[in-house]
Amino acid sequence: MKPYLAAAIQMTSVPDLHKNLAQAEELIDLAVRRGAELVGLPENFSFMGEEQDKLAQAEVIARESEIFIKTMAQRYQVTLLGGSFPVPVGDTGRVYNTTILVSPNGEELARYNKVHLFDVNVPDGNTYRESSTVVAGQELPPVHFSEYLGNIGVSICYDVRFPELYRHLSDKGTDIIFIPAAFTAFTGKDHWQVLLQARAIENTAYVIAPAQTGNNYGRRLTHGHAVIIDPWGTILDDAGDKPGIAIAEINPSRLEQVRRQMPSLQHRVFS
Repeated sequence: MKPYLAAAIQMTSVPDLHKNLAQAEELIDLAVRRGAELVGLPENFSFMGEEQDKLAQAEVIARESEIFIKTMAQRYQVTLLGGSFPVPVGDTGRVYNTTILVSPNGEELARYNKVHLFDVNVPDGNTYRESSTVVAGQELPPVHFSEYLGNIGVSICYDVRFPELYRHLSDKGTDIIFIPAAFTAFTGKDHWQVLLQARAIENTAYVIAPAQTGNNYGRRLTHGHAVIIDPWGTILDDAGDKPGIAIAEINPSRLEQVRRQMPSLQHRVFS
């Protein structure tokens, strides 16, 4: 592993697949021009709209999203996390919320179906029932082992509230944790940053958190603030509340320094 730049992309995805793919490509291009070698897209990067519209278009969204992710990784010669997108589950009429990690040659390195589904009555008056259209994944997220980029673990949005999932990634040797999200504006203002910093600190790992921002459709408002956080919990870059990128260095010597100074992973009593 050597020092390199990583980027977390921030988008305002809408109920228009091709508009979203165009926005994503523009921001991937920006990240690569600024030197990023590892790039992450946010949750629901290719479609954010009403649930029935998502289901009606799910097969097309899934197919075009996967082609897009692999094409972008090859075209720009980067390792790319495909945020998340819906993938139909047989003839259930529902989908997985899926992310994939793809290499610069277009090879799929890791795939994860979101395990924790967001079924919450938010105090701002919005009600979310992700499980009404999404099937929960049944497997813990994988870790991709890379001598060049470090060991990369993946997760999606609401997972961030479940530290046991990240302890699993830590036990597998994760150096960098992806947390692509579409965090609500209401919960994000209080919990987004502190949860991400906690996951970085307790696992002494870098966190790369791509995000949705602004008004995606109807009353759906997302928090923004895509960030990259170092293993000490320091925010290295924050994309603010407009579409754009957060970009920062992933440095193996910093990782080693923090793990040496605070060897908490070695001091665990219970597992």
